Amino acid sequence: MADTSGIAIHPAVDHGIRPAKPDFAGGELRCLCHADPVRVALRGQTAHNHVCGCTKCWKPEGAIFSQVAVISRDLVEVLAGAEKLEVVNRDAPIQRHRCKACGAHLFGRIENSEHPFYGLDFVHTELSDQDGWAAPEFAAFVSSVIESGVDPERMPGIRARLRELGLEPYDALSPPLMDAIATHIARRSGALPA
Repeated sequence: MADTSGIAIHPAVDHGIRPAKPDFAGGELRCLCHADPVRVALRGQTAHNHVCGCTKCWKPEGAIFSQVAVISRDLVEVLAGAEKLEVVNRDAPIQRHRCKACGAHLFGRIENSEHPFYGLDFVHTELSDQDGWAAPEFAAFVSSVIESGVDPERMPGIRARLRELGLEPYDALSPPLMDAIATHIARRSGALPA
């Protein structure tokens, strides 16, 4: 059994996972700026919340994983501070919008209408003061934390800690999301009926 003592995944899950509230109607994300923060309204519940080990997702200070969920892009609205937002990498499939001042990522948008997740925005609900968001369901791209400098020898303990939290570790997305991507590709290629 791997030792999980002292392994911190992300502040939003390290002390247990809070369940979603039934009929939760959304809330507001705020960047980390104390004055004039970027404010983004999410007018509904998120889905497929997970912790992610990739090196592209924004992580709060000291976290080895990010926490990210998706929501329909038509339910996302920048309320204040739009002038402070910039896209991290315009060549990336997910256009991550971050605050130029504090660096926090507020949402990631897919502009390519051919992408399997087009129409969904990726959001970081830990930037919200509201309780009730969808609970994290799994851990994605777990091995990728090594790319950010995590010692590979820590991986058994990290995977064990994720399982303790109820977050099954995957080195891709969860099986249902991978199935959704494969279904999209199969319909576009004609292997499955559109």
